[in-house]
Amino acid sequence: MLKNEELEEVPGEKDDLWGKMYGRLARLSRLYANKNQEILEEKNTLKELVSDISHQTKTPIANIKLYLEMIEEETDAARKQEYLQKMNGQVDKLDFLLQSMVKMSRLETGTIKIQKQKTPVADTLAMAISDVVAKAEKKNIAIDVQYDEHLELIHDKKWTAEAIFNILDNAVKYTEEGGRIHILVCCQEIFTKISIADTGKGIAPERQAAVFTRFYREPEVHNKEGIGIGLYLAREIITLQNGYIELQSEPGQGSTFMIYLPNG
Repeated sequence: MLKNEELEEVPGEKDDLWGKMYGRLARLSRLYANKNQEILEEKNTLKELVSDISHQTKTPIANIKLYLEMIEEETDAARKQEYLQKMNGQVDKLDFLLQSMVKMSRLETGTIKIQKQKTPVADTLAMAISDVVAKAEKKNIAIDVQYDEHLELIHDKKWTAEAIFNILDNAVKYTEEGGRIHILVCCQEIFTKISIADTGKGIAPERQAAVFTRFYREPEVHNKEGIGIGLYLAREIITLQNGYIELQSEPGQGSTFMIYLPNG
């Protein structure tokens, strides 16, 4: 045990005093080994998270420094104003990243407590949709919703709206101008399904599992704003409510994200 090695099976008779003591030591050894493995996995996760944070914050910080240098050297007032606007955009990006990090950290450490109560699904949808309407209107993207106005569900309104918003935000971001997003709420026997279908670029089947991982971004969309946390957060929020998310998509055919929340 001192060498971090698991004890072997009990030697000799198991019913004598030594056998019983050895059996307990063996169980303790297994618990100790499992705990060590958990600690190692947590360290690796923390190491990955620190690396991800460093990578994500490096670019906006470098850009802010660059724009500051350019402002100091520039004499033209119009160009200075242009650099200030660009720098402000990088500050917004950094602020959004840090807020997302806080949400992610609170979810992963269990600081956030899901507060479920019976709430109309319509209220949750309204909260989520209101935050993407302006972006959708800028791109002339129509958002239509089909649901039962009287449908109520035991869920956390605030965090479920956050999850739906993250999916909608992605849909608006990767749907071309003049596109469409359709939201359909359907009460099934065990779950209530909230489908969010867009007419965007679609996702290749081999990449569909990866879109829910932390900081993942499709290779061809790096020119779009975003840091790759939204879908990860959405899945975590729904999982904390004993639900799950499915994805159906084909390249060029749009995507449909289906949120399943338990009725009971």
